[in-house]
Amino acid sequence: MLRWIGYGGEQTTGGFWYIHRSIPLLLLLLLLAACSTAKVVVVDDPLTPEEHINLGVVNEKRGNYMEALRQYRMASRELPIALFYMGNACFRMKDYGCAEDSYRKALEKMPDNADVMNNLAWLYYTMGKKLREARELAEQAIKTRPERQDIYMDTLVRINEALKRRKED
Repeated sequence: MLRWIGYGGEQTTGGFWYIHRSIPLLLLLLLLAACSTAKVVVVDDPLTPEEHINLGVVNEKRGNYMEALRQYRMASRELPIALFYMGNACFRMKDYGCAEDSYRKALEKMPDNADVMNNLAWLYYTMGKKLREARELAEQAIKTRPERQDIYMDTLVRINEALKRRKED
């Protein structure tokens, strides 16, 4: 049995009176709760994928890597090169798993992009793993884009030195 103080100060027992008087209060609470719930609004993105990449680059230069990644991710829906930028940002954050995933996805969508090949090779060199694959990637980058051979050759030389040290160990 419920006990409470009624409106006139008298002590009352019983369930019907309590429920009957509580209904308006419950309805008011439900109405207020319904008014305060979040509304989902679909808004078209006013920025182009290129503008998202530009914002990502600006944020990355300022050290705001998480915001840069967010911008690159938005651009990557339409521009695969954004995956390359994501890999670079992840690399700078030393999130090598994220960098590898991003470079791999970029390479799937842009199999002839020598910069992606080189950066994935450099990532493997930095991590000290998959060095044979890294060498293949660097060699392929040189073949794909010989005009940038000097940059890619640096990666290849370092990988070959690391492989040579491993054989000596």
